[in-house]
Amino acid sequence: MKNIYVGNLSFGATEETIRALFAAHGTVGRVNICTDRDSGQPRGLGFVEMDNDGEGEKAIAALNGATIDGRALKINEARPKTDRGGAGGGDGFRRKRW
Repeated sequence: MKNIYVGNLSFGATEETIRALFAAHGTVGRVNICTDRDSGQPRGLGFVEMDNDGEGEKAIAALNGATIDGRALKINEARPKTDRGGAGGGDGFRRKRW
């Protein structure tokens, strides 16, 4: 399975349009358009999971830089999510200021 990052999406992009775009290159498992936690508005990026690694590589090569809704897409293999630690000082504990 290939996890693909899709950046520079227009804010009007839908999961259906992204799925159709990638389906031309292979079997699409899942599409996720990221939204802002507070407002629920699209953030202009998303992720696509393709079932076959070879099809995913072909989709990346074919679609990176493609223009959709006047915006050039930035498409590459997604990097694994890193643990950024807890909120605050990085060690997960809040410290009192005296």
